[in-house]
Amino acid sequence: MAEDAEIDRLPVDLLAHIFLFLSSFTDLAQVSSVCRKWRQGVKQSLARKECLSFAGWKMDDVSIARLVAHAYSLKDLDISRSCWGCQITDDGLYRISLAKCISNLTSISLWGVTGITDKGVIQLVSRSTSLQHLNVGGTFITDESLFAIANSCPHLKTIVLWSCRHVTQSGLFFLVNKCKKLESINVWGMRVPVDCFISLLTISPALQIKPSDLRLNVETVSLWPIH
Repeated sequence: MAEDAEIDRLPVDLLAHIFLFLSSFTDLAQVSSVCRKWRQGVKQSLARKECLSFAGWKMDDVSIARLVAHAYSLKDLDISRSCWGCQITDDGLYRISLAKCISNLTSISLWGVTGITDKGVIQLVSRSTSLQHLNVGGTFITDESLFAIANSCPHLKTIVLWSCRHVTQSGLFFLVNKCKKLESINVWGMRVPVDCFISLLTISPALQIKPSDLRLNVETVSLWPIH
C-alpha cells in the first residue's frame, strides 16, 4: 500500500516522461487501464511522440486512428505491413486523416499494405501538406494517387513506388513535373518502359531513379546515337 501511495504522488508530466520509454502498444494499453491519472500520462506521452511505427503490430483501423489522434507532435508515421503487421484499410486512412497532426507529418510509410486503395491514400495525402518522404511500395495504387500526391505535397523529396504495377508513366510524369523538390524515386518492379525514365531525367536531371543501376542504364541509353 505504501508503494502505491508513492506512485500516486508522481505528477502526470513525470508519468508521461516515463511512458515515453514504452515501445509496446500492449504495455501502453495496460498502463492506460490502471487509473485515470495513468491514462492521462499515456495521452501526454503520445502527444510528445514524433514517431509512431505500427509495423509488426496486429492493429486495426480504430486502434491506430485513436493513437494517432493523440500524437499531436507526430512527424513520422509508419504503418508498413510485415508478417505480423496491421491490416489497415481505407477506413483507417480516413480516420487517420482527421487527426490534428496530419498536416505536420513529414514522413509516411504504407509499404506493403494491400488492403488500401486510391480512395484511402488520396484522403490521407490530401491533408499531408508538409510531407517530404512517402513509401507506398507494394500497394495497388494507381495514377489517381500520384495525381493527388503531386497536387497536395509540394515539399515531397522521396517516394517509393516499389512494385506499384498499376502506376503508369502518365502518373510519373505528372508527379515529377509538379513536385519540384523531388530528389529520389524508387521504381523497382514497375511496369514502365525505360524511355519513361529517360523523359523523367529530362524534366529533372538531378533526380535519383532507384535502383541505382537503373539510372546508370537510363543514362547509357540516353547517350545512344539516334539514327
